[in-house]
Amino acid sequence: MKSNGTLSVKPRAKAPTGIVGFDEITGGGLPRGRTTLLAGGPGSGKTIFALQFLVNGARHFKDPGIFVAFEETPKRIVANSETFGWKLAELQKRQLFILDAHPTPDLIQSGSFDLRGMLAALGAKAQEMGAQRIVFDAMDIVLALLPDQAAKRREVYWLHEWLLARELTGIITVNAGDDESFLGQQPFSFMQFMVDCAVVLNHRVELGVSQRSLRVQKYRGTNFDENESPFVIGKGGFDVAVSRMLGRLDAHVTNERISSGVKRLDTMLGGGYYRGASVLITGFPGTAKTTLSGAFAEAACGRGERTMFVGFDSDSTEVIRNLRSVGIRLDRYVKNGLLRMISARTITGSAETQLVRIKALAKEHRARCLVIDPVSTLSKAGNELTAHGVAERLIDWSKADGITLVCTRLLDEMSGPKVGGTPLQISTLADTWIHLNYLVQAGERNRGLSIIKSRGTAHSNQVRELILSDSGVTLADIYTAGGEVLMGTLRWERESAERVASEVADVAGKLKRVSLDAEEAVLEVRAKSLQTELLAKKVEKTLLTRTTESREQELSQGHTRMRELRGADATAPRRKKTP
Repeated sequence: MKSNGTLSVKPRAKAPTGIVGFDEITGGGLPRGRTTLLAGGPGSGKTIFALQFLVNGARHFKDPGIFVAFEETPKRIVANSETFGWKLAELQKRQLFILDAHPTPDLIQSGSFDLRGMLAALGAKAQEMGAQRIVFDAMDIVLALLPDQAAKRREVYWLHEWLLARELTGIITVNAGDDESFLGQQPFSFMQFMVDCAVVLNHRVELGVSQRSLRVQKYRGTNFDENESPFVIGKGGFDVAVSRMLGRLDAHVTNERISSGVKRLDTMLGGGYYRGASVLITGFPGTAKTTLSGAFAEAACGRGERTMFVGFDSDSTEVIRNLRSVGIRLDRYVKNGLLRMISARTITGSAETQLVRIKALAKEHRARCLVIDPVSTLSKAGNELTAHGVAERLIDWSKADGITLVCTRLLDEMSGPKVGGTPLQISTLADTWIHLNYLVQAGERNRGLSIIKSRGTAHSNQVRELILSDSGVTLADIYTAGGEVLMGTLRWERESAERVASEVADVAGKLKRVSLDAEEAVLEVRAKSLQTELLAKKVEKTLLTRTTESREQELSQGHTRMRELRGADATAPRRKKTP
């Protein structure tokens, strides 16, 4: 279709596989109505992948499917799939048809043969059940029966054209080596150019641990992740490990705070951990990493939140017993179902296998808080080069599901006090990093705690002494004297000395206060006496003034009366002045 001189191309439709992670790698699934080549060595999971593609199509996308088995009988296929809970027997009634096409051991080939007869029967069956998907499993077994390379090419091209004509979404699986070298070898070299999508499955052993991975080698007409992605085969089938991809929605964030389980640590963090954050606790052996993570688990269960504790170093019963010695009681929450304790020693395999298992258990428990103690164990499970990717996927998954994650990381005590990295490099990914260390002084080994970082919140830069007792976990201030840090008994002696000095100062202050009160009372009495004396002087002065005035008046009146009695002349009147 042309529009304004340009060619308009409709986006390629895709058939979702329903396989966790794979649809994200391919941007939606396999090309609908086209053919996909699925190649891999023995035990790489080709049959499981193809069968899961059909099962998910029938159950979740209403796409009935056909499975053509060239290697195993339908009975064995159904029996093997029972461990995944797919219930193929139910699907076989209407939505899934398994054709037994495997050659018998006593087969004697006479003359030439082709696939046209089988394809004709498959076409009728596909039309009858409305099939949209089809799988040809172990196609190389049939190709091996053909006399020459030309015949092999002819049969594959016929099959490809048959699939395109019926617009069936097809998968052809072939056995190959443990790498992609088969793509340049016969009889598979031409198949990669014929199909629209090619997926390579690898299964190898590294450092004694099984490692599985897949890579989309080609995918016509669409973008896809070209890198190799680890995968595991779990209870539900394939689980492909993928990191956060461009265009995927960011995880929901919140300002809600939750307690770390240690009140003063909450204060140092400005209120506790953020909900949904990832927290890393690092330290040497015996620095109380498990204790801090156990305190967090107890606080989470105390809030009524479902929590899972995964321990790699000790059995769950030992963890519960050991934490009871510092006042952390986890057994009560295990009994009421809020807390699930997992002994990760039972989880074997690669780091990817362990991560998938942990995710499945957390989902099953509906956990809101998760503790992994220590997460550094994952870096030892096989290929260390993929360990960092495991840490990324762990944190990415926990954030996407809103799970508050607390991980511990074991440091090598022989390396000294330096806080170094590990192949996981989880310290760069964690939101909050708490470090625990030792201070050996005066024949004692004491624990210290500091917050190296806590994204998005103000936090203390001070070092605190971590004190463990049967009453719980507490943090205390450390003391410095002449540039020397005091902890343990030295800190206790300094605290005792300061308490005595404080008591002496308090007593001296009280005595001084009593002395000042007495002096104040004396001064008040003297002031009152002086006020009384002053008042008396004022009264005396007033009386004196009145007496003097009275005497003068009396004398004046007496003189006047004396003159009157002696008949003195009256006072002559004053003459008026004439003008």
